[in-house]
Amino acid sequence: MSASPPRPERSRWIALGVLATSLMMIILDGSIVTVAMPAIQDDLGFSPAGLSWVVNAYLIAFGSLLLLAGRLGDLLGRKRMFVAGTAVFTLASLLAGAATTPAMLIAARFLQGAGSAMASAVSLGILVTLFTEPRERAKAIAVFSFTGAAGASIGQVAGGVLTDLLNWHWIFLINLPIGLAVLALALPVLASDRGLGLSAGADIAGAVLVTAGLMLGIYTVVKVEEHGWIAPHTLGFGALAAVLLAAFIARQATARTPLMPLRIFRSRAVSGANLVQILTVAGMFSFQILVALYMQKVLGYGAAKTGLAMLPAAAVIGVVSLGVSARLNARFGERNVLLAGLVLLIAMLGLLSRVPVNANYAVDLLPVMLLGGGFGLLLPALTTLGMSGAGNDDAGLASGVFNTTQQVGMAIGVAVLSTLAASRTENLLNEGRTEAVALTEGFHLAFTIGTGLLVAALAIALIVLRRPAPPASGEAPAEKIVTPASA
Repeated sequence: MSASPPRPERSRWIALGVLATSLMMIILDGSIVTVAMPAIQDDLGFSPAGLSWVVNAYLIAFGSLLLLAGRLGDLLGRKRMFVAGTAVFTLASLLAGAATTPAMLIAARFLQGAGSAMASAVSLGILVTLFTEPRERAKAIAVFSFTGAAGASIGQVAGGVLTDLLNWHWIFLINLPIGLAVLALALPVLASDRGLGLSAGADIAGAVLVTAGLMLGIYTVVKVEEHGWIAPHTLGFGALAAVLLAAFIARQATARTPLMPLRIFRSRAVSGANLVQILTVAGMFSFQILVALYMQKVLGYGAAKTGLAMLPAAAVIGVVSLGVSARLNARFGERNVLLAGLVLLIAMLGLLSRVPVNANYAVDLLPVMLLGGGFGLLLPALTTLGMSGAGNDDAGLASGVFNTTQQVGMAIGVAVLSTLAASRTENLLNEGRTEAVALTEGFHLAFTIGTGLLVAALAIALIVLRRPAPPASGEAPAEKIVTPASA
């Protein structure tokens, strides 16, 4: 990867704004859709099973293409990949907003997922090459992390407002002005990079294996709720996905120009951060989605009221992420800040597992949700660790891997927590419990399992992310990834 020329100070921060706005648009789109699902079903005539593909088509394309898009960004140029992805996402949003049939909407959602993967896979790679000084990078990652939390919260509120005041088409059309603005600024502001060239990693067979394996794996996970964990459908497709991914890893170990050089996982920080992220995102699904469902289905909140009720948690995450995380990382180190964030989140989910059926928002929910500020500590530290071992030639790949494990964690959270919560609720209903009690007990189970996943993440962080020993004289630091350019 040819190094980009030094960027003026103002230009670099404008570039960060472009990357952050793109991330907010993508995350906003993911959360805004869930609120409008009933309106979409009524208008287009989706069957209950078919409606799930409005979300699944996006998740499968997004999750399966992140790693490939990240590496192609290194090979072809990260700016080129980001711009192309933003353009694809914006066009797909127009098609989704204009959809008049279920097939048209599902196809547009798949295209949106592909565009999201192309843009977001390289965003962190661009960021870490723009901000190389540790303190500046910490501030930039804090801004980037806050934007993601803001996008999710804005989406929950905007989805209800747009659907109620206008119609569901506008939840997609709102992306057009944002996407066009990102494109207009990205072209002059983001530094151009030529990339390594396809000859440095044009592993076509590897690309087919990893994309097919991830696509099949995510498809299997999102369909678990429909088929069950031990159904032939789940076991068969899951086994095939595992075989494809194992074949991909084996090929990367022997290929002359691998798509994903396995040297990236020699870094304990990179490997540990990605493992912690899978468990954390899976566990936090119980907060991000199930708390909103609890408010609507048990407490009777509407969509807009639910979004507003979740805003304080997003606000405290933003304050912590933007206000103190960079300073704490600089003073105490990312590992210690990450551990503190995990402890706060474990406390939050543990308390939510005891939330009553007739909860009072100000007493039973708000104080507990404010512990979500731990996410404002965790995410910037985790992102820094996940990208810490990436050299200039591997920044897009490291970004793609980090985003892929995030999507894998989300898919696991959806499959495990929602399925077990629904099963628990159904069993209690069959025993004659009221719907409110049965739903609450189902959510309690999900919160408890989410707590366990976070405890496992804490254990891995303590063991794997230990401070590396000082290198012996004449040796390279253990966390440095050796790239062809530096070998």
